[in-house]
Amino acid sequence: MATVSLPHADRLRRLQVEISVGGVDLAVLTPGPDLAYLLGHSVHSHERLSVLILPAAGEAVLLVPELERLGWRGSPAESTVRILTWTDGQDPHAMVAELVSIEVRLVAVGDHMPAAHALRIRSAFAGVELSLAGTAIAELRMRKTDDEIEALAAAGAAIDRVQNRIGEWLRAGRTENAVAADIAAAMVAEGHERPDFVIVGSGPNGASPHHEASERVIAPGDVVVIDIGGPTREGYFSDCTRTYQVAGTPDPEFERVYDIVQRAQQAGVSAVRPGATAESIDRASRAVIEESGYGQYFITRTGHGIGLEVHEEPYLVAGNRRLLEPGMTFSVEPGIYLPGRFGVRIEDIVAVTESSGIRLNHCSRELIVVG
Repeated sequence: MATVSLPHADRLRRLQVEISVGGVDLAVLTPGPDLAYLLGHSVHSHERLSVLILPAAGEAVLLVPELERLGWRGSPAESTVRILTWTDGQDPHAMVAELVSIEVRLVAVGDHMPAAHALRIRSAFAGVELSLAGTAIAELRMRKTDDEIEALAAAGAAIDRVQNRIGEWLRAGRTENAVAADIAAAMVAEGHERPDFVIVGSGPNGASPHHEASERVIAPGDVVVIDIGGPTREGYFSDCTRTYQVAGTPDPEFERVYDIVQRAQQAGVSAVRPGATAESIDRASRAVIEESGYGQYFITRTGHGIGLEVHEEPYLVAGNRRLLEPGMTFSVEPGIYLPGRFGVRIEDIVAVTESSGIRLNHCSRELIVVG
């Protein structure tokens, strides 16, 4: 997974500062979005160990299986860190300990490192404790550069183009799965590397926020939640939800609920500004829904950060008092979910600017009837 051109050596230095402040002697990170962020590239190595070895002070080393070395050729990692290899029959976890020249008492492992690797690395260092590196890395990743926001805006534009085409596929008589397949193909055609998720929740299925799709046949008048997203070729994710009505007679409560969610989403976006807390955005959206009498049916948080992962820091949820800063990006996606009947969700990605927040999605938020 390639990312936009960014100063990866500087990111490594900044992470060294973060782990040092946290009392961590060594960070070890396996392939995934953290490596893509820090090295501009990531190569999955299956059950074999590939690992970035980053001491709080000193040289960073990337240790990879010999058979995966070609996958790193030409990547920014080659000019950022020293790359060493191991072959089958060697013990790469012991090699990690051998490559570290400082005294190690606390090792921070990547949040998504397999336990099989984390426990073997702990065994290779006598008497060390393990912690998670995710908190330190999140301090870097949640503050996007201008290049990253441009990449997210391009992802937003790509998913907008798909949402603008929903009327081509969504109609009564088709199954959710058939509609989802057409959407998935369009996502790739419109600039995504792949569809990461395609939620088509029609009628009562829309009351389940993560329903995805099924063989349910869409009926006239159905309310349909379409939540779609995935990475572009630069590695940055889109995520956008719109709720549609299929031509016919909808649930008599639907238009009222749609209006409430639309106002709640606008309230959340309008509350975004530097210095506001993450939970205050949730509170702004939730207040509209609660005051309208539907608070018990807003069963999710209001939003999540987005970047090289579709869900990352910061999370817009009660209890999160983190102050928003310019460069932070996240979804604002309030919803109302009426069990056995329908759901409504409207979602945009928002970036914090020097004075407020700007949407990175621009497809219509008005009620659209299709079919």
